[in-house]
Amino acid sequence: MSSRRLVGASALVLASLALAACDAGSAMPGSSDEPSASASSPEADVAEASVRTNLPGGTAPLPVDKVVKVSASEARLTTVEVTSAGGPLDGTLSNDGSTWTAGDRLEPGTDYTLRAVAETAEGDPVRRTAKFTTQALTLDEQTYPSVAPLAGETVGVGMPVIVSFDLPVTDRAAFERHMTVTSSPQQRGSWHWLSDNEAHWRPAKYWKPGTEVSVDVDINGVAAGNGIYGQEDRVVDFEVGDAHVYKVNMKTYQMKVLSNGKLLRTIPITTGEQPAFTTRTGTKVIIEKFDSKTMNSETVGITGEDAYNIDNVQWAMRLTYSGEFIHAAPWSTGSQGYANVSHGCTGMSTADAGWLYDMTRRGDVVEYTGSDKPMTLDNGYGDWNASFADYAKGSALR
Repeated sequence: MSSRRLVGASALVLASLALAACDAGSAMPGSSDEPSASASSPEADVAEASVRTNLPGGTAPLPVDKVVKVSASEARLTTVEVTSAGGPLDGTLSNDGSTWTAGDRLEPGTDYTLRAVAETAEGDPVRRTAKFTTQALTLDEQTYPSVAPLAGETVGVGMPVIVSFDLPVTDRAAFERHMTVTSSPQQRGSWHWLSDNEAHWRPAKYWKPGTEVSVDVDINGVAAGNGIYGQEDRVVDFEVGDAHVYKVNMKTYQMKVLSNGKLLRTIPITTGEQPAFTTRTGTKVIIEKFDSKTMNSETVGITGEDAYNIDNVQWAMRLTYSGEFIHAAPWSTGSQGYANVSHGCTGMSTADAGWLYDMTRRGDVVEYTGSDKPMTLDNGYGDWNASFADYAKGSALR
């Protein structure tokens, strides 16, 4: 697995090299090869110290999602180590020394050496050493997570967390248990799976301005289903900027631009209301920005007499995957504030579009009212077009 994290120090134990993994090592003071005492003798009631693991016996490669555990009986674990060419495997020893648990899953196609030492109450050591190999995986058996926003990015209050997988995750619940979003200040939220290849997370309400967010996709080695495993862990931190919310009323042909609740400007606009080009009602989120963009209607399925191909459309801000933008439209200034004449985009003067472009960032919110064509969850960052209760039903753990 490319770029897999192999973390820190201590680790594991097992049966000796060719020994079954659940076989226990033992040491008792005064032990010998003589026959054991009879049931009536005091020695028969003394339990034998041992070290055991949860790994199966035999020489077959271990699956990478195995979390190795070691336990001691009638002894206290003092040292547990598991090492490979890539480094040591992290683990946690319980306070009473009875158990050790690996802190990460295993790397594919890797040879490991395991050593453990326990100590009896009398100070006698109990040792275990073993070697094992994990299953090899091809890239077609590993799914890689891409995360948005980007690390260090400052986004708007409507930005969802998006995790995309290059191979399908059919065991969504297994992955979701290893995907967390934390924030300061803390805000309630939920995952919502749009497909086996894409999961979103949003808070119950828009992010609070100034929130610091950390996304931990801890799926390295987690079984995704159908013989596919997580390829790499990802940790992404980002920040939320000011609350930019733009309110578009398609009936009055106006956009109100608010920042942190304060009205900055009311902009005359034009949208689309022809049957085939009606602008969608609902909550949209800025996906990406272009200071100049060629807009060819054929890319969104508009052909024939309604087709257009316009070079150098300035200050374009994408709202939907189906082709809705906010942009400068100097050709329609006579209609802006008075009529809807576009093919679905929101047009305004070049000066207003440039001003808005300069203050806008990915994740800013644009709320539309005035048409009977609804926005959907999957047409862009449409996550806010469902109540939080309905959105949370898209979690694999609900």
